[in-house]
Amino acid sequence: NCLIDVADDVESGSTLSEAMAKHTKVFDKLYINMIRAGEIGGVLDQILQRLADFREKSQRLKKKIIGAMIYPSVVILVAGGILVGIMVVIVPKFEKMFGEFNMTLPAPTLALMAVSNFMQNQWYVGLGIIFGLVVLVKAVGATKGGRYLIDSIKLKIPVFGVIISKGTISRFTRTLGVLISSGVPILEALAIVKETAGNAVVARAINNVHDSIREGESLADPLAQSKICDDMVVNMIAVGEETGDLDKMLLKISDNYDDDVDTAVEGMTSLIEPIMIVFLGSTVGFIVVALFMPLIKLMSNMGS
Repeated sequence: NCLIDVADDVESGSTLSEAMAKHTKVFDKLYINMIRAGEIGGVLDQILQRLADFREKSQRLKKKIIGAMIYPSVVILVAGGILVGIMVVIVPKFEKMFGEFNMTLPAPTLALMAVSNFMQNQWYVGLGIIFGLVVLVKAVGATKGGRYLIDSIKLKIPVFGVIISKGTISRFTRTLGVLISSGVPILEALAIVKETAGNAVVARAINNVHDSIREGESLADPLAQSKICDDMVVNMIAVGEETGDLDKMLLKISDNYDDDVDTAVEGMTSLIEPIMIVFLGSTVGFIVVALFMPLIKLMSNMGS
């Protein structure tokens, strides 16, 4: 229906950008402004190709990150299900047996029994806490200051923060580079990039850069002050401004950051696996020790 409406508007005399601007839920400002610039410059075919390439690279990066999270997520879910089964089915049988012998249980066993009883009888409390935390995070995220706080915390999470940061900078530089190479004015391009940043911390920094450029400064200086980019990115942008190849330099930065994200994702995957093994091994080991300590004592008493 949307494409039919766009085609009808174009046949009625509207430009393609004007027709697409009526459907902002389907075509965002990035698309509309790039197509408008292509219409003005008479290079609409090239702009459409750039848009296609931009979307393909953005989706490829997103799929890599999501794909890397599938394996550890599945392992965590399966391992969590097994642990829950042990705590709900196996541990209560040992607790009943120990109760029949009126044994004095050691502290690890008592702690294990307490967790098992909680999971059997007060599981709804745990679900309520999780639900409350989710609602709280969503409520805080709905405010401007809360969204900034949450996004700043995301950037500081070990391993994940690096991936989020590099992915956001890659999207920022690629989007800005594509817009500038398409003929969109720098201030208008920055306003568009700010809305598509996907992170409130980066969006605020881009807004400060926008205001600085409007006052006559270069792009590199306010970026350096914002601290969202490392020195290499700032220096490359400064060189791009001096040589007049800012758009090409931004796209090159994005390509480099995409490679960094790939490396970081691979490193995260290789790091998560041993962490999960150590955690699960420690948990299962604690359960085994907690259950066998009374058994050994019981067997010793029976032998004597």
